[in-house]
Amino acid sequence: MVRRATGGGPAGRAGVRGARRPEVRLPALEPWAGPELAPDGDYDGLELRELDLSGQDGMGARFMDCALTGCAVDGTALGRARVLDSVLTGLRGVGTQLAEATFRDVELIDPRLGGTQLHGAVLERVVIRGGKIDYLNLREACLKDVVFESCVLVEPDFAGARLERVEFPGCALRGADFGGATLTDVDLRGAAPLDVARGLERLSGAVISPGQLLDLAPALAAGLGIRVEG
Repeated sequence: MVRRATGGGPAGRAGVRGARRPEVRLPALEPWAGPELAPDGDYDGLELRELDLSGQDGMGARFMDCALTGCAVDGTALGRARVLDSVLTGLRGVGTQLAEATFRDVELIDPRLGGTQLHGAVLERVVIRGGKIDYLNLREACLKDVVFESCVLVEPDFAGARLERVEFPGCALRGADFGGATLTDVDLRGAAPLDVARGLERLSGAVISPGQLLDLAPALAAGLGIRVEG
């Protein structure tokens, strides 16, 4: 595997530092023979393609230089798993358990997921590109150099999370919860729509566009107790 991170240059005119993106180049991969994931399993240089992993237990497993393509992950238990230098494409499923997992130098492409549990997880140099994720639970998670690109996030929960150098280019952000979150160099300008259901007061450390400020003005005024009358 050859990989380098890109981006993360000096602060621009908006004073926000860009995320460092991974460039994952996988080695020649061996097909995974199965039959099922194992707790604390070690998966290195493998391709898992078009497999039904629903309900399997891979708690604490390590995936290094792997490609998971078109796999079903309904209710798959992967808490405390480590996913490193890997590409995940077309994952689909509801209720995937990834609490306290670690994702480092990972590309997640075109997922179709719902109720994914990533609370307490660590995401570093991760790109999530395309697809749709409903009710993503990132409570108390740590996100550093993470890009949500051209994807749809419905009611994502960032409550209590720490976000540093996180970007949302072309991302639809609907009903987001930032309650208790800590934001540093978070670029929300590319999010359309930008719909924050809770935690507007926690957006210190984020940058938004003038148009987004106008869209958020009623909620900001309500949060400050300001009455706006004609």
